[in-house]
Amino acid sequence: MSIEVIEHNGTRYAEIIWADTRVEKTRFFSPAESSFQFGLLAHEAGYQEAPHYHQEFERPVKDLQQMFVVQRGVVGVQLFDDDGHMLKEVIMNPGDAIVLIHGAHAIRVIEDMQCISVKQGPFMGDAFDKVLIEAKP
Repeated sequence: MSIEVIEHNGTRYAEIIWADTRVEKTRFFSPAESSFQFGLLAHEAGYQEAPHYHQEFERPVKDLQQMFVVQRGVVGVQLFDDDGHMLKEVIMNPGDAIVLIHGAHAIRVIEDMQCISVKQGPFMGDAFDKVLIEAKP
C-alpha cells in the first residue's frame, strides 16, 4: 500500500494516497476524529450498497482542510510549518491525492495541471479565508 503521512513534531500536516495504492476493501486513512475523512472505497463486482444518507447533526469544525486530486499534469505541493519554514515539497502526478491538514501550503506547477479540489465550506472569499505567510529559509 502506497500512502504517506507527513508529520512534524507530532503534528500531522498531510496525508497522501499515491495513484498506485490498492486496497481490497474500503479503508479510510484519517483518524476517526479528523474533521475530514480521507480514504479509498473498494468493493468487488456485484456489491450493492443499500440506499442511505448521512445523518445531519452539528459538527464543530475549527480547521479548514483541503484535498487535491491531480487529474493531469505535475504539481509540487509545498508544506510549511507554523513558523513559515518549508517542511517538504511533494511532487504529485495524475491520480495522486493529498489532504492538507495543518500548516500553510503552496503549489508550484511543474507541468500544466488540473486538480480536483475539495474543502469545507462555506467559502467566505480570499480576503477572509486565505492568510498569506512569509516563507522563511
